Amino acid sequence: MSTAFDLIVIGSGPGGYVTAIRASQLGMKTAIVERDKLGGICLNWGCIPTKALLRSAEVYRNFQHAKEFGLSVEGVSFDSAAVVDRSRKVAGRLSNGVGYLMKKNKIEVIQGEARLEQGGATPKVIVKGKDGETALEAKHVILATGARAREIPAAGLKADGKRIWTYRDAMTPPEWPESLLVFGSGAIGIEFASFYAAFGVKVTVVELLDRILPVEDEEISAFAKKAFEKQGLKLLTSTEAKALKATANGVEAIVSAGGKEETLTASHAIVAVGITGNTEGLGLEALGAKIDRGHVVTDGYGKTGVAGLYAIGDVTGGPWLAHKASHEGIICVEAIAGNKPHALVKERIPGNTYSHPQVASIGLTEAKAKASGRDVRVGRFPFVGNGKAIALGEDQGMVKTVFDAKTGELLGAHMVGAEVTELIQGYAVAMTGELTEQELMETVFPHPTLSEMMHESVLDAYGRVIHI
Repeated sequence: MSTAFDLIVIGSGPGGYVTAIRASQLGMKTAIVERDKLGGICLNWGCIPTKALLRSAEVYRNFQHAKEFGLSVEGVSFDSAAVVDRSRKVAGRLSNGVGYLMKKNKIEVIQGEARLEQGGATPKVIVKGKDGETALEAKHVILATGARAREIPAAGLKADGKRIWTYRDAMTPPEWPESLLVFGSGAIGIEFASFYAAFGVKVTVVELLDRILPVEDEEISAFAKKAFEKQGLKLLTSTEAKALKATANGVEAIVSAGGKEETLTASHAIVAVGITGNTEGLGLEALGAKIDRGHVVTDGYGKTGVAGLYAIGDVTGGPWLAHKASHEGIICVEAIAGNKPHALVKERIPGNTYSHPQVASIGLTEAKAKASGRDVRVGRFPFVGNGKAIALGEDQGMVKTVFDAKTGELLGAHMVGAEVTELIQGYAVAMTGELTEQELMETVFPHPTLSEMMHESVLDAYGRVIHI
């Protein structure tokens, strides 16, 4: 095994492995260090396997509505172990695919736990593997160590893997819950709430802030809340978790809302109150890297302020998204190569929640656009006015667009409903290309498609909507 490289990437998630591939394409001798499975949390324990679980929930839900489509399905049931097993097989397949990409791009994969030490001009990477420690040297080192579930031990919001779970436990549950408390209503919390509710589990979501999905546009959050409640989810907002503990038969939580305390019980609980960067044990403080609230501080190109040391992805803070990590990595390594890329514009990063209904957004909410001092024009279009949505039996949802009234710039787009996680990319392209409302209105959208609602929402912002 070689010990000298142009670039060493620590972590093989979507940030790390994509960065390594781009570095190899740019002619750099590259190594990637991984302590667990290739693909990191996203491929093995995050975005991919959760989508496999949610797909099972979607199919099961559709079977239960077969009569509405003129179909007859009897004796519908589910095998929870098989649902989980399918999810794990999907994750395994993609992890193996990353291994193939590493070989194809001649990237050396080094298994073990990495830490950094003072070297010459750049930090030295020490990897502790099954056969002991190996010292590696590189001109450049990129941290892509990701993040993990945040816990609040003082309130009992700490997983035990048995009754109180993190997202990882919830993906491979030791037993199927009868009832569930979910603490946190961000994307992770809501996705698991939606998944388990689809299979008949009684779910209660506890959110400290005044609405669920708090990063989303307020109108979209309100729409989603009504849809979830219609499905039987209990959503407690403006509610603080004071204590959570496992009992002989389940879990017990004390929560407070409006000055009044209440005791909630369930068979299990999921803690989804945020994430924190994996910065411990790397030797960052000794090198002089700045850590702020659990995340490495960088400039717009991944530089940490320590010569030769860079950081990308979840370890650098939000938004905690795989596609953000990948693009940060590419920008970082292209800057190292002297290609002068543009810094990542976080306002142009789309975010998705794969619940039922789905939620997707990009850019500024209406409230934030107004708070920035802009005059805005807002367009809306309901799914009930779209032929394809009605044909799919998915006529509940909304597309909302926010424009700068003076310039026609698209400031934000927000959606709730079927397949919006696929549709949002259209607005991402529009924002990256700096299209105005005029160009969007002149774009021809195919019929019949859900994407027509994106067009109609733009038209509505300027008083030209057709189908409502």
